[in-house]
Amino acid sequence: MIIDSTPPLLDHYRALLDHSSSLETTEHNSHCSGVAMEECELPLIDLGGLRSHDKWERLGCAKAISKASSEWGFFQVVNHGISLELVKKMRKEQIEFFEAPFEYKATSRLLNNSYRWGTPTATRPNQFSWSEAFHIPLTKVSEEDCYGDFISLREPMTEFAAAMSKLARLLAGVLAESLGHRREVLEDICDESTCFLRLNHYPACPVSSEIFGLVPHTDSGFLTILCQDQVGGLQLMKDFKWVSVKPNQEALIVNVGDLFQAWSNDVYKSVEHRVIANKTQRYSIAYFLCPSYDSIIGSSREPSVYRNFTFREYRSQVQEDVKKMGYKVGLSRFLVEDESIHAMLKATKTT
Repeated sequence: MIIDSTPPLLDHYRALLDHSSSLETTEHNSHCSGVAMEECELPLIDLGGLRSHDKWERLGCAKAISKASSEWGFFQVVNHGISLELVKKMRKEQIEFFEAPFEYKATSRLLNNSYRWGTPTATRPNQFSWSEAFHIPLTKVSEEDCYGDFISLREPMTEFAAAMSKLARLLAGVLAESLGHRREVLEDICDESTCFLRLNHYPACPVSSEIFGLVPHTDSGFLTILCQDQVGGLQLMKDFKWVSVKPNQEALIVNVGDLFQAWSNDVYKSVEHRVIANKTQRYSIAYFLCPSYDSIIGSSREPSVYRNFTFREYRSQVQEDVKKMGYKVGLSRFLVEDESIHAMLKATKTT
């Protein structure tokens, strides 16, 4: 008897196709096209510069991080302090983990009961992601009872999560300092209970030219650090077109999230990105640096583009939009101009 480890993605995708109109299906196929205009190499930054005894080399490295965050919203880092041996060990354990039977992954409450697959809220094919993942808070990573029969994953995952957390806070500090703030300013609001490590698996897809591995989106936190394999599939929006990111075995990918764009008053850019499904399966691990739910996210300079809001409020709005409309609206919900317009309309109605 063959036990399948892959979720019933194709069944759900076909069901969405069957319930879509011919117009929606045509739009979907056009929007889902995995053909990017070009392959790009993200700005590559050697973080060894931050440890240099030369002041100007340190400043040059910090400037490169800030520039890439402003112009691309994405960059790659090498000499990041996470050993290739740890990455290989983590990848080996991750592959074995996802090879467990689907029913076991779905019912065993592994990794804080965080298993998810496909897109439960999808009502159309272009809202569906051909992937499965575990999304676990940092505070739970070291707990033995999270791992079930896969206790061998605990040690490398705990070490990997700590290293990614340290790196994310270093980079966030550099970006804060580049805006004229002390490096520790974000340390005060970032909380391990809301920072996540996400294990991603994109199974081989028989309709890969027509479907997303992960739908177009921006990340909601401050920073995301991605450790990916060499299969490829990550694409980002650059100069109003999709470009494919060339994998680099030695580098980690860093991207700015919505909260950092808001906090920086649009100096740093949270850029839309997606993953295109492949006929070859793909693995990645993402770390998300986030604040506590009740932290106030205010712009770091005036005049402010966005009104003050909490991370809890932001997440709730995103979830509400996805539930109602099938997609994330994001930061445009929190523009100061929107408040001014609403206030003016309200005043007009009462006069």
